[in-house]
Amino acid sequence: MRFLRPTLLTLACLLALPGHADDLPLLGDSSSAIVSPQQEYQLGRAWLALLRSEVGQLSDPQLKDFVETSVYRLAETSQLEDRRLEFILIDSKELNAFAAPGGIVGVNGGLFLNAQTEGEYAGVLAHELAHLSQRHFARGMEEQSHMQVPVMAALLAGIVMAAAGAGDAGVATIFGSQAAAIQSQLAFSRQREQEADRIGIINLQKAGYDPRNMPDMFERLMRQYRFDAKPPEFLLTHPITEARIADTRNRAEQFPPGGIEDSLRYQLMRARVQLTYEETPGMAAKRFRALLDENPKSDAARYGLAIAQVKGGQLNEARENLKPLLAKAPNDITYNLAQVDLDITNSRLPDAQARVDQMLRLYPDSYPLNQVRIELLLKQNRNTEAEKGLEALLKTRPNDPDVWNMVADTRGLNGNIIGLHQARAEYFALTGDFRQAQQQLDFAKRRANDNFQLASRIDARQKELAEQERMVKNLMKG
Repeated sequence: MRFLRPTLLTLACLLALPGHADDLPLLGDSSSAIVSPQQEYQLGRAWLALLRSEVGQLSDPQLKDFVETSVYRLAETSQLEDRRLEFILIDSKELNAFAAPGGIVGVNGGLFLNAQTEGEYAGVLAHELAHLSQRHFARGMEEQSHMQVPVMAALLAGIVMAAAGAGDAGVATIFGSQAAAIQSQLAFSRQREQEADRIGIINLQKAGYDPRNMPDMFERLMRQYRFDAKPPEFLLTHPITEARIADTRNRAEQFPPGGIEDSLRYQLMRARVQLTYEETPGMAAKRFRALLDENPKSDAARYGLAIAQVKGGQLNEARENLKPLLAKAPNDITYNLAQVDLDITNSRLPDAQARVDQMLRLYPDSYPLNQVRIELLLKQNRNTEAEKGLEALLKTRPNDPDVWNMVADTRGLNGNIIGLHQARAEYFALTGDFRQAQQQLDFAKRRANDNFQLASRIDARQKELAEQERMVKNLMKG
């Protein structure tokens, strides 16, 4: 497992001369002449493919759905004009989140461990979205007119090298690509961070959150890590000072009190992440049981205990803990999926299928429900139905490597070998392995040589992937 080093992306975005934090940019202004939004979009996707190839990821559909839904909610009320976002959930306990040029949003599992409420979590992501909406990367390049797209590529390449474990080499690439800006970088960083805080606070309020969540999070993190020799990644590139806390507190207090501070759904997702990082299901169950003893009315603690018990094989105990939760909220997706997981573990597949079908009638567009439906169909050897379900899922998640991986396996089970190779090609392209992607399309094309239209489509896709690979190689040249 390789973990993302401190948020070098933010560092890269801030390598330039200082600007005026109180002057909002006119989006689409002269910075677009240096790096166009489309160039940012393309380079961001190429960078994401490289990052996926180098870091472990969390593939929990419920967690992915929560992050995507919550970030889009913030994006809807933000100043972000291009809302073509892509997400990566990194399997790391370190506190971190980042936003890359082109609409790439990254969240570490550690954000859920450290943000104790949904408001705190939203405060971090509102700040990161502000970096995107204000196009800090392009504006930084504009402020040093000799910086061009190859320099942006070099900076991003350094980030990937650091994420891959190259450590000092990655940092050297970043600093070496813009040595003249080193002296001014810190001042620029402070001003861009201040602007992201300010825009983020406004966005929090517009999205229905209490903007006081941002300074609350900063204050708690300062207390928590004040004496740590090695603070978490997020604090290395987002240093928290008394002045920064005071500034965000003053700005937040200008808004009337009220707004979302927390939600049960966030706490349920947080419980899922906490279980992921416990050493054993037994240890998790022990901790959730202690929380439940402390507060018997805590539905999140009861849910955490139940899913830990399912994972630990204590199925009867898990069923008893899920009963009051389902009685209180019979149509809750999270509770029902926990019951489905329990039934699958207990080899009660018809019961699980009936529950999923019932929930899909209420929530037909739910990604986690559709995903578990497909998994159930595969367990029952209903492979043709599963493939149809995956084709439908691809329409809403065309850039999800996890879905393409399932598509490949399912097409293989159904004897659709050309489709299997095509799906594997898409998976490898999304995870940065273009050699394997092209090889898979070669396999597909050989089998389709008597079908001119299909072979032509495969050939066209190969050309598209070759262009993507060229862009990635340019990123790595530095």
